[in-house]
Amino acid sequence: MCPSEDGNSTTGVQPEETPSVSRAGAGAGAAAVPLMDRTASELKQLFEATLGGGSLREAVKLPQGIDYREWLAVNTVDFFNHVNVLYGALTEFCTHSTCPIMSAGPKYEYRWADGIIVTAPIEVTAPEYAEFLLDWIEDLLKDDSIFPKNLGVPFPPNFEVLVKTILKRLFRIYAHIYHSHFNIVERLHVDAHLHTCFKHFVLFIWEFRLVGEAELAPLHDMVDAIVKAEP
Repeated sequence: MCPSEDGNSTTGVQPEETPSVSRAGAGAGAAAVPLMDRTASELKQLFEATLGGGSLREAVKLPQGIDYREWLAVNTVDFFNHVNVLYGALTEFCTHSTCPIMSAGPKYEYRWADGIIVTAPIEVTAPEYAEFLLDWIEDLLKDDSIFPKNLGVPFPPNFEVLVKTILKRLFRIYAHIYHSHFNIVERLHVDAHLHTCFKHFVLFIWEFRLVGEAELAPLHDMVDAIVKAEP
């Protein structure tokens, strides 16, 4: 059994709970051992060697004088762009036949619901999940009533809840990539870029406690290595 952040005990299936959207007021070829099988010490060394170590740890902190929600908005856009590019490089390899279920290893399966068109979670392939998710996020980012383009324009009351859902779901794409496609990532020589983007993402969500630890379980050892890595 794996815990579900949405409040249900499941046999590996992570159901969705979409908040309502309202407006009121180390490099390729480093080791033959699969990444997911490496020891905690090996993972720690890998992420300590990743580009941007100390600077990333400082970069995620809320700058003095910056509104917390503005900081969430700016970084959410960046993390969406990172995942969009990374997953885009793998679409040739992540297909309906290779990935008939959106999963992160054998224990975790993710189902899709957007709370509007799809209200009950449905089983989808990994590419379908990624497409639905990235389109859903892009629509939110384009909505000025949710992500204001001008400074000083108020955010919706449920903005932080919505950001947490976005980041929780972006993590699932990282988890799928690491569990299902890391060999391809190494072959494409983009593993260092993936590690750096993921490290940045983890340090940010950890700094502000934006994703629950139960949701991070599919990559627990990697997250732990990043958080504990020397600056």
